[in-house]
This record gives sequence, structure tokens and C-alpha cells, in this order.
Amino acid sequence: MANGEEIKVLGTWPSPYVIRVRIALNIKGLVHESLEEVEGLTAKSELLLKSNPVYKKVPVLIHGGKPVSESFIIVQYIEDAFPINGASLLPSDPYDSAIARFWAFYIDDKWFPSLVGILKVKTKEAKEELVKQVHDGLVLMEEAFIKCSKGKRWFNGESIGYLDIALGPHLAWLKVVETLEKMKILDEGKTPNLFAWAEGFCSHDAVKKVMPEDEKLVEYVKKLVIKWTGAAAVTDS
Repeated sequence: MANGEEIKVLGTWPSPYVIRVRIALNIKGLVHESLEEVEGLTAKSELLLKSNPVYKKVPVLIHGGKPVSESFIIVQYIEDAFPINGASLLPSDPYDSAIARFWAFYIDDKWFPSLVGILKVKTKEAKEELVKQVHDGLVLMEEAFIKCSKGKRWFNGESIGYLDIALGPHLAWLKVVETLEKMKILDEGKTPNLFAWAEGFCSHDAVKKVMPEDEKLVEYVKKLVIKWTGAAAVTDS
């Protein structure tokens, strides 16, 4: 509870967007209840439909009975609602804060869709193009880390913050793509700072407790790949 008001998170365990919210709450030291949409996004609970009637999807944060939707909006809400709890999730400098938001948007808008796309496409050429986009994106994020961290451990400096939470939950899916495609994507030689950051992020106490188990996520994604490629086959015919 926070200020006597319950905090609940509606989500599904494989979702990096749900994981993002749970990490933010952990960083802030906020006790909360996780409510799992057990059957996934195809069978939506009444609470989810009531809490997010527009998009009808997770994550949803419910604080004191009031719902907040969309992961980045939720993270901002957590920062605004609990400014004195734990470390600040956003840089105090307005420009630094804007840069963190920019890269966070890029990650969800461009980088992560390219990563997942590697598993969806069927042709060698399309896959190679997406792999290139993902690698190029990691090089950009390496440069962003150097500038944003200012020599510190995290994108946010001394503590995990907004941009760390934006990219970090996607690392679980990155590992799955590496496993299923039998390739190395996050390369210590090409992006050493980002590689070290990723290892530190995944071993952080606030992160370990909410990141999905590698094998469990691999099996989950294997089923998704069958669904994706099957749908593509029908479309192509």
C-alpha cells in the first residue's frame, strides 16, 4: 500500500510493458498486488475491460481504485504520485528528461518491433534486414548510454530510471530471439557499455523478481512463432 491506498497491476507475465511497470514500482519501494490475466490477452477479465475500456489491454495500474493505462504513462504517474519514494525515475534537468523520453519512445516504436519481427518474417532477406536494424539500434543505444549515464552505471545515472526501465524488460525477449535464431545480438565487442549495463540491470534485485524465466519465455514465444508464421502463410496464399 501507498498512503493507505492499494496499488494493483493488471498484467501478463511475458509482457515487457507489464514488467516495466512492476520494475518501476519495485525501484520506488512500493508494495503492490500483481493480478495476472491468466488466459492472456485473448480472454480479457471484467476488471481489465472496466479499467481500460479504450484499448482493452495490459498493463493497467489501479491506485486507490483509479486505473491508469499504458506503460510509459504509468511510469510517469508513479514518479508524480510518489516523488519522495526511492530514487527519481527521471533526470531533474528538463533536457536530460526529454532525451530519456525520446529514446524510450524509439525503443518501443522502432527497436523492439524490429527485434520481434525477426521471428515473424519468412525470407532470409527480410530477416537479415531486421537483424541489421536491431544491431544498428543497439549501436545508437550504446551512444545514448554514454551520453545519458555521464560515466555512471545506469542510463539514469546513479540509479535505475525511466530509460533503463524502457529498454531493460526487452532484454528477456532479446535473449529469446538469440536462442531461437541461434545468433548473438547483444555483442560485448560492439557495444561494451550496453552489454555491461544489461548484465547489471538483469541482476538488480528490483528486476530479478519480475523478469520471466528464460526457458519459460522461450516456450511461450515458440507458440507465438507458430501462430505468426501460420498467419503469414495464410496471408501469402
